[in-house]
Amino acid sequence: MRVKQISFVPVVILAIASCTYTGGSVPVPDSGQITTVMLLDESPLAAGKELADLSQIDILELSPEMIDFMDRWVDPNLVDYFRLRRLLYAVMGDGTFDLIYDDTTRTARETFRDQRGNCLSFTNMFVAMSRHLGLESNFQEVSVPPDWSVSGETFVFNLHINSQVKLNSYADQMVDFNMYDFRLKYDREIISDSRARAHYFNNMGVESMLAGDPVLALANFRESIREDDSFSASWINLGTLYRREYYPVYAETAYIQALKVDDNSLVAMSNLANIFEEDGRVELAAIYGAKVKYHRTRNPYYHYQLARAAFDLGDYETAIDHLKTAVRKNKNEDMFYYLMSLSYHNSGDNEAAQRWMKKAEKVAEVDADKQKYNRKLDMLISNGTSG
Repeated sequence: MRVKQISFVPVVILAIASCTYTGGSVPVPDSGQITTVMLLDESPLAAGKELADLSQIDILELSPEMIDFMDRWVDPNLVDYFRLRRLLYAVMGDGTFDLIYDDTTRTARETFRDQRGNCLSFTNMFVAMSRHLGLESNFQEVSVPPDWSVSGETFVFNLHINSQVKLNSYADQMVDFNMYDFRLKYDREIISDSRARAHYFNNMGVESMLAGDPVLALANFRESIREDDSFSASWINLGTLYRREYYPVYAETAYIQALKVDDNSLVAMSNLANIFEEDGRVELAAIYGAKVKYHRTRNPYYHYQLARAAFDLGDYETAIDHLKTAVRKNKNEDMFYYLMSLSYHNSGDNEAAQRWMKKAEKVAEVDADKQKYNRKLDMLISNGTSG
């Protein structure tokens, strides 16, 4: 299962590097004059052409082949718990369906047809199939800790998507494409189908943008925002699209809109700080830069990321310092303790390494994690005895 890495939804693009336009001037109004209609429906990116209408795309549509597959594998007369088990075996069991992870977002029927997809693709397929079988299945949004670059200056926030199935006579079941990597401590929330569609079109917008098709990217971001205009990720990615296409004033408006729906969005703040700095608005750049720094340094995962970078460089003392800060801010994250243990071990303090590995085992919430840390603890004890 390790080859199937967690398929995080690319809800935001990291804070992009400065964009310098080297061509002729582009006449645009100032940001105070740009409306959401101008961003979405009267965009200069469309060059006067009508954007594609994507509203009819059904991410949960079933194909006849999918229905035949379920008819072969799942007895509809089983109680809900065993219907769920049979469906899971059919789509995840060895030698049955053999779904393979890749980075492309697909609808339910496309995922079944190609037997490939990311976490949202798989969840689209699973929700569609489970509902066909009469199961109460919903999309679930999982907040994943932010990921910073080694320099700590750029970062990505991720949202992972899986599903939650409500059962009549058993406890609710969470279904995830890669349960090996899923961590129960991550915050999660049931979301509407409209929000799930917002995720889908946001993903498609990112994929189109990276493929060099800004018009299709715009159409997808517009559809995502129409599905759920409180989804800040789509506003952020829309801003990134405008920055890439050298419309910084439009980008600024999109980032400001992202902050209106999520006033804690560090990515929107960071990108705004970059725009203000490029435009010579030094005071505004400093204000937003200070906000980013304040929130960043209060985040334990930022210090964990710095610790990892120091560890990779062999600077175990610095790694330990950052990890102590991370632990003070969050005492329930076993990977902090685990890296602390390795840092002490590599610096020659095996007694401290064993103590921190025991703490990692203690806070691990999944039995598989406890067994993993227990094996590593045995290795540390063995190394300590022999060393």
